[in-house]
Amino acid sequence: MYKVKEIFYTLQGEGTYAGRPAVFCRFASCNLWTGRETDRHRAICQFCDTDFVGTDGPGGGRFATAADLAAAVAKAWQGLPHSRSRPYVVCTGGEPLLQLDHAAVMALHAEGFEVAVETNGTRPAPAGLDWICVSPKAGAELVLTSGDELKLVFPQPDAPPELFEDMAFTSMRLQPMDGPDQESNTRAAVAYCLAHPQWQLSLQTHKYLGIA
Repeated sequence: MYKVKEIFYTLQGEGTYAGRPAVFCRFASCNLWTGRETDRHRAICQFCDTDFVGTDGPGGGRFATAADLAAAVAKAWQGLPHSRSRPYVVCTGGEPLLQLDHAAVMALHAEGFEVAVETNGTRPAPAGLDWICVSPKAGAELVLTSGDELKLVFPQPDAPPELFEDMAFTSMRLQPMDGPDQESNTRAAVAYCLAHPQWQLSLQTHKYLGIA
């Protein structure tokens, strides 16, 4: 059984593939907090701004099999013009690797999708993923120490970039933490990238554009 908050078509807003059309499949639940504001004071990740509670979002629900899940993702892409690029799905959350398994990856491939995951890196990844983006959180043990993209929300006093810079990721990105200090966080991230050019800046362009 796969529990999904929402499935929707949009543009990828962050990281290497910012601007790429994609279906987002947001899995319900996370291992770093419940998603309920009453529990935020106990959360390992204090800055999460995503609603991943329940299965009541657009396209969301409970899917009994991997094929059912993949069919729901494909439905969000249906009717779009054929292009030379493969359809793209971003599996996110919450924490998608609590649920995303090899069977689901293979079912999504069978529907023609290139499959990406955005994860906090505390769980092992199933085989067959086309893109692994890890976003470490201070206070959480990192299990995934290699992949395609490491995207660090910055600043996190207990998770400085120096902890991750020697890990085996193709792309290393700093993303300014949202919230009341976003402007100063952005300036600090820009300054850090300029001083440490192995890091690139990632912006949440979907928020600037006002899209999901």
